[in-house]
Amino acid sequence: MAHSALRSALALGHVIPAHPLALDAERRLDEPKQRGLTRYYGAGGAGGIAVGVHTTQFAIRERGLFEPVLRMGREEWPRDRLAIAGICGPTAQALAEAKLAHNLGYDAGLLSLAGLSRASDEELLAHAHAVSREIPILGFYLQPSVGGRVLGFDFWRRFFDIENVVAVKIAPFHRYRTIDVVRALAESGRAPEIALYTGNDDNIIADLLTEFEFAGTRLHFAGGLLGQWAVWTAKAVEILEDIKTIRHRNAPVPQELLTLGAQLTDANAAIFDVAHDFAGCIAGVHEVLRRQNLLAGIWCLDPEETLSAGQSAEIDRVIAAYPQLQD
Repeated sequence: MAHSALRSALALGHVIPAHPLALDAERRLDEPKQRGLTRYYGAGGAGGIAVGVHTTQFAIRERGLFEPVLRMGREEWPRDRLAIAGICGPTAQALAEAKLAHNLGYDAGLLSLAGLSRASDEELLAHAHAVSREIPILGFYLQPSVGGRVLGFDFWRRFFDIENVVAVKIAPFHRYRTIDVVRALAESGRAPEIALYTGNDDNIIADLLTEFEFAGTRLHFAGGLLGQWAVWTAKAVEILEDIKTIRHRNAPVPQELLTLGAQLTDANAAIFDVAHDFAGCIAGVHEVLRRQNLLAGIWCLDPEETLSAGQSAEIDRVIAAYPQLQD
């Protein structure tokens, strides 16, 4: 996708599921299920996918699965929709991943800084500059609970000066830190060029409905790149389209949409295993997909990564309580 077309596509706002990893009972890649899951997102109307990200499990890299999983995702995904590759690790690794993603036809890279916990802001910015020369990048504020690090306003203000930044996924699960990023973008003067995507699975609908204003610049989240949207994707597309219609018409926000937002947060708490500090997050996504007959099981690469005590019952509860959130 050409650079200008990429920025335009991101600005339109899309549902972008964070793509999970399909494994069999021996914890080997289940290629038919992996490909089928990608097709499910396409059929559900998602405007993009993100592969090789946290929900895909960072351990695919050490297991030799990064390239085949990215390749399958790109082969099954329509060329006229956004394809985003997760990029992580030290600079040498990140550059290699960016080059691979570019060669496979991915439009942009979601740049995780989670593995650079001891790096200074200067080092992080140099790292981001280097990767951006290989592929357009989305910034990524990952919550510390699952391996991210705190990144302050000053970092983000300088990050948005990088020419090849096309969007940012804001996922600190923290209101003050979310506003840091939005304000930094407003003050950078590049709000028309860089799209905001929510990654706050705990606050999806409120994020998408909010109009921010800083020093006369008004911004809103265009869409979301979310692990939560890896399940019940067609309904997510419907919700986002309703929100975009409200914004386009400058219409009052219906109370029922705010209520739906609270219900989605409750459902996400069960799926992401908030009760156990997100320990069963990926397994929870897998469990819902298993119940949708999209995965054969909930297996993760790490045998210790599974549902927490009581999590299955919590998923039972929210599935029974909120049919309006489901495909």
